[in-house]
Amino acid sequence: MMNYDEKTILKELSDPIGQRAAFAKVVQQYSEQLYWKIRHIVINHEDANDVLQNVFIKAWMNLEDFQGKAKLSTWLYRIAINESLDFLRKQKTQNALSADEDLSLANRLLADNYFDGDEAQALLQEAIAQLPDVQRTVFTLRYFDEMKYSEISRHLGTSEGALKASYHLAVKKITEYFRQRD
Repeated sequence: MMNYDEKTILKELSDPIGQRAAFAKVVQQYSEQLYWKIRHIVINHEDANDVLQNVFIKAWMNLEDFQGKAKLSTWLYRIAINESLDFLRKQKTQNALSADEDLSLANRLLADNYFDGDEAQALLQEAIAQLPDVQRTVFTLRYFDEMKYSEISRHLGTSEGALKASYHLAVKKITEYFRQRD
């Protein structure tokens, strides 16, 4: 892996001559971690790849708006969360039933070559998918990414109290989901 220095990258990003090469380094540096954060929210591999591409397109198009008040990774992460939530909202409104939507999410995940979990993990993903978008995002960031409420608060622009309530409700709903399956 290349040596990544954010101060140097930011300087290169502000120079029109080296901007493309610097942005390529940003993409290389953050692609994998952003992919997994997006994947936990949107669940599907192909959807996660699409959202990730949108994140980098949006970042590239709005590069001059980045003011450096936060780290570049924090800015990209916020774009990724917003793009993931936008994707979920669009998916709900389009909700045109396709033939394979009769299959449960768990069954589709188990059939997905990119999913490396077992049945319990697939069922957990199915339970998470049932949550409202914000609860799903908060649960994902807290449970999978082990993010502190203060950090989630910075990314989502929501109070820590509201985030704790969302997480608690999400855990209750997931627990209830598994109770109903027994």
